[in-house]
Amino acid sequence: MPGPRIAALIAIIASWGTGVAAGAFQLIHVEDLAALIAARPQRLWIYDANPPSVRRREGVIPGARLLSSSNHFDVAELPPAKDDKLVFYCANTH
Repeated sequence: MPGPRIAALIAIIASWGTGVAAGAFQLIHVEDLAALIAARPQRLWIYDANPPSVRRREGVIPGARLLSSSNHFDVAELPPAKDDKLVFYCANTH
């Protein structure tokens, strides 16, 4: 499998609690995510929202959890603590 092409990564980071305020989502770039991973936070979850074909072609960020679907997934796939930080990434540029 080729290495992930995370240079073009734009991810969304948020806490997923039910009281998420407008603007609570933050777009981050590859350098931001690399620094976040390097800091080794206890409650950071990274999710790959790509379909399997993109994962095979582009690779997966090490440690990322694979969502069951790039279009729909069950919230049971997310961590139980609603104040954890979640990062979702995909190769879709639209």
